[in-house]
Amino acid sequence: MDSNLIHRKESLVITAISLINEKGLQGLSTREVAKREGVSEATIFKHFKSKNELVSAVLEHSSQYDHALLEAALTKDLTPKEKVLHLIDSYITYCENYPEITAILLAYNGLLYEEELKDKVMEIICRRSKDIQSLIHSSIAMGELNPSVHSESLTNIILGMIHEIILKWRMAEFSFSLREQTLASATMLLEAFTMRHEAKL
Repeated sequence: MDSNLIHRKESLVITAISLINEKGLQGLSTREVAKREGVSEATIFKHFKSKNELVSAVLEHSSQYDHALLEAALTKDLTPKEKVLHLIDSYITYCENYPEITAILLAYNGLLYEEELKDKVMEIICRRSKDIQSLIHSSIAMGELNPSVHSESLTNIILGMIHEIILKWRMAEFSFSLREQTLASATMLLEAFTMRHEAKL
């Protein structure tokens, strides 16, 4: 594919993300994207067959670094529990440096009634859940976390916590450190389920 076409397609996606960040998913229109890009609306449909296909590309863009973040955590000389925190830290740092992307996370609920987009959202959510759950499972197997911990349930709690903090961060107009609050909460949560090995006399 021509490099100019690739650049234009990526530019349209980034503009769509910016628009969702400003006006929410309901405020996204191909007409407004075209206006901001300085092109005709027909140009958008040369790259994307429909608005839903554009939104699908937005979802893909918002999760494009998920695998790289996991791989980076796995290569670290850390325990599984520490790798969970490292993965959370990397993801939240990315969000803090690119706050527009968090608008996509909070827009997931609005896509539940679009079958083709719902499947894409579920794919992203399941992939992220699987990444964290596998590390938690390893941590339990190593004796770091209490064996009574249900890895899927703890994963759901962690992801729900991240979602809640991001929502509060945006509603507070980014007035606190997303990274600090998320890591403090995640650390406290994992410590609550950490095995305590008492020293033998």
